[in-house]
Formats: sequence, C-alpha cells, structure tokens
Amino acid sequence: MAIISRLDRVMADRKISLNELSERVGVSNVNLSKLKTGKVSAVRFSTLNAICRELKCQPADILEYVEDLEEKE
Repeated sequence: MAIISRLDRVMADRKISLNELSERVGVSNVNLSKLKTGKVSAVRFSTLNAICRELKCQPADILEYVEDLEEKE
C-alpha cells in the first residue's frame, strides 16, 4: 500500500507557488517540498489542516491511497 501526495496538482490548480503556500501555512519550504514529492512518512494534522484551509480543499484532494499490486496476489 502507498499514500501518494497530490499536493503538486492541487497547488497547480490553485496557481499557488511553494513559497507562497509555505508562508501562508507556516511550514518551511523544505518540509513542504518533501510533502509535495511524497518523501515524508508522517504529516501533522495541524499542517494538513492549514494546507487544506489555504488551498480550500479536502485532505482526500491532496492524499491518495493506492493499493500495491503485490498485495492483491
């Protein structure tokens, strides 16, 4: 199983840069970039809440569950 970040897609739809979202949310560019590229293993609810507030979206808009093919066999 894998959780895929769709943050880049939502940011593009909203026409917001990483720097602007970082400032609005209060999370460093580095940490937000890691979340955007899916290179994190955990996300604080407070961070997720702030991102959803600023992007006017739901958590499911930026995080997607994908089942591994190996698990189906």
